[in-house]
Amino acid sequence: MLDIDEARARAAEVGVPEMMADLNVFRVLLHDPASTAAINGLLHRLLWKGDLDQRLRELVIMRIGWVSGAVYEWTQHWHVALALGVDEADLVGVRDWEAYDGFGPVERAVLAATDETLAHGAIGDATWATCAEHLDEALLVELVVAIGNWGLFARLLKSLDVPLDDGMEPWPPDGCGPEERVEQ
Repeated sequence: MLDIDEARARAAEVGVPEMMADLNVFRVLLHDPASTAAINGLLHRLLWKGDLDQRLRELVIMRIGWVSGAVYEWTQHWHVALALGVDEADLVGVRDWEAYDGFGPVERAVLAATDETLAHGAIGDATWATCAEHLDEALLVELVVAIGNWGLFARLLKSLDVPLDDGMEPWPPDGCGPEERVEQ
């Protein structure tokens, strides 16, 4: 990881906000400032300017973190999702979403799309049709982009062995990651 001052300096050179440069993931990514700037642009669009419901987006991210075993992604977005008002039970529910009764048809469709993309690289026709019952064409595209983005992040985080930020406990709320296959 770059030290914080170096990360901030590199971030400033390419227009990445200082608050992002302070995160461990950016302190690693900023070894390649140009790529980091591009990644930040997509994050900015999806997180702050996106039209996909924030709750749905966070459920997708949490599912990707869980299935991929990306502890940084799960842990960071646990806190992001809670700050956005996503119910803790729903976040835990993504671990085994098919058995969780707290999700309705739109959540189930979006989580099925996430799983299919992770497993097969694409959303199947039947799941696409179900998603289209709840999301317009622009939101369907944004959903695919979000799944791709946070799938990329899961791989980056694990491949680059990005450590959790200071004060973060792994795998909230109970410290159990996918390898423990927590029963609900």
